Amino acid sequence: MADWSSYRLEDFILFAPRAYWRLFELHNAALWPVQPLILLLGFGITLLALRGSPRAGRLGLALLAAGWIAVGLLFFWQRYASINWAAPYVMPVFVAETLILLLLAARGTVFPGVSHWRLREWAGTGLYAYGFFLHPLLPLVFGRPLAQAELAGLAPDPTAIATLGLLCLMPRGLLSGLALAVPVLWCLVSAATLHAMDEEQALAPLAAALVGAAVWALPPRGDGKADTGPIRT
Repeated sequence: MADWSSYRLEDFILFAPRAYWRLFELHNAALWPVQPLILLLGFGITLLALRGSPRAGRLGLALLAAGWIAVGLLFFWQRYASINWAAPYVMPVFVAETLILLLLAARGTVFPGVSHWRLREWAGTGLYAYGFFLHPLLPLVFGRPLAQAELAGLAPDPTAIATLGLLCLMPRGLLSGLALAVPVLWCLVSAATLHAMDEEQALAPLAAALVGAAVWALPPRGDGKADTGPIRT
């Protein structure tokens, strides 16, 4: 039996970086023109969150829930599985995250207005905005065509990062903690995969996981306690 200690992480990657990034190009081409609509929805929810609108939480959670199930079905099941045999086994996790986010959306939440924001709210909004609007620009940073952009709701990394950001705007609790665990775990898996492919972009999901988990752990809304009272609707 081979000595497992002799294996490195990259030995378990069954595809080349070029094939991996090509998946996103094919994925974007197949789903065009849904991308502008997703960006518009993300921008609208960002504005509602900045205003402390009661609709921001529900709409944001519903949008991201749709994104998780879409990524699971359209990307992992139909596309990523063509180069990674393990991709279909991720589906139950993505379905579970979808259900948790829908439960949170059904409970409802009200985000505080900007005048009441502290580090937790600003950092959460920053993560959410990064996932929707800045992460898709990383191909330009790393010398790849913009056609290979990863968009929230279509690709796993920005969907997970945006979810981390939105959860940081919510009161802490069992459901939000369970919802947080999945995107944190996925960001770590993605960072490990990209690192194994020797891609510098691995720093993005790794940083998002660390920042998201740390910010979520901060006391919400400056009261030093988790919000255990009734959730306003």
